[in-house]
Amino acid sequence: MSVSKKLLQKYAELIVRTGGNVRPGQIVQLTISVEQHEFAALVMEECYKAGAKKVNVDWTSDAQSRLNYRYAEQSVLASVLPWEEAKMKQMTEDLPCRIIILSEDPDAMAGVDPKKLSAVMQSRSTVFKPYRNAIDGKHQWVIAAHPSAAWAKKCFPEESEEDAVAKLWDAILRTVRVAEDNDPVADWKAHVEFIEAKAAWLNAQGFSSLRYHSANGTDFTVELIPGAKWEGAGVTNPVNGAFYIPNLPTEEIFTSPMAGKCEGTLVAVKPLSWNSQLIEDFSITFENGRAVSCRARKGQELLERMLKMDEGASMLGEVALVPKESPVNQCGFLFYETLFDENACCHCAVGMGFKEVLPGGDDLTMEQAQERGINDSILHVDFMIGADDLSIVGVRPDGSEEAIFRDGTWA
Repeated sequence: MSVSKKLLQKYAELIVRTGGNVRPGQIVQLTISVEQHEFAALVMEECYKAGAKKVNVDWTSDAQSRLNYRYAEQSVLASVLPWEEAKMKQMTEDLPCRIIILSEDPDAMAGVDPKKLSAVMQSRSTVFKPYRNAIDGKHQWVIAAHPSAAWAKKCFPEESEEDAVAKLWDAILRTVRVAEDNDPVADWKAHVEFIEAKAAWLNAQGFSSLRYHSANGTDFTVELIPGAKWEGAGVTNPVNGAFYIPNLPTEEIFTSPMAGKCEGTLVAVKPLSWNSQLIEDFSITFENGRAVSCRARKGQELLERMLKMDEGASMLGEVALVPKESPVNQCGFLFYETLFDENACCHCAVGMGFKEVLPGGDDLTMEQAQERGINDSILHVDFMIGADDLSIVGVRPDGSEEAIFRDGTWA
């Protein structure tokens, strides 16, 4: 079964108009695999119909990445060439709407030395980070997905390649609310309103900390930043007033906790695909706000290196609430892609926090945000902790408590 042109057109329009909300005269930076060039053309055309001034495309390739890591020296891969840095600098001036279409093979980097992967990422990210900080909160961006054959076969190994791709397409379109007979824009409007109502309730409670517990071993407490907001679904770009939805799909309501203020163990309920390699059956234990130990049945070394990428990699940058009845979770399989799997259930993230959750956060430098409790890092990695029996209790400054989640969903 192939996806109809009508559905692809509706999906491309949703990505551009509702996800990124491309504004007239805006430059667009599209990142997409060379394999998806036909869909790239649809997205580009929708951007121009929305009034984009220019659409620039960054093409990606799993095959190219594998060959680079197999044959090129680490020092060569880790270096940032002048034209690459100039390109990032140009983004701070253009403030483009960034559209990222994911379709990577979850096993693309299987067999690659994790030390080499981590070292290259750390070196390059350190150079790019000041430019990313400079555009943070000043432009729109959206991440969506397009199936690839390798990704689909990873999700549905028993199916033929054609059937696997069809099944993955079906799941993706269901989770982003695109169907032959619906109005995706109207459905997303209702979905955003629901998430915003839940976020407003959380903000009204004034919780100072959260307490997590699950029979699988999760036993964890995290302190929240006074005055920090819970947010979800959409964001308004303060530069041009455009309301955009960074993730398609999205089911989460999130905030950034107080950096360095958490205790206990978080047990992951789904594998983590990081740097195109899998970390499976893992847990992370925190003391005095930092990850002090971790255990993984698969990817132990990779997990350890991830948590040591820089000073902030061992601290939390996000806590997010997602009920287990999420459409992603209802699909009934693991996507092996964080964009989807993080929207299946509750999750946390180590690494960089979001300064926009602070009052006036968009106008703060990262250093000012750090002073108020936001974690900073070159990475931001989500991992899923939403077991079916997960309970989350909110604790107020006066010691009173309120159940937020019970048995993996809203209490």
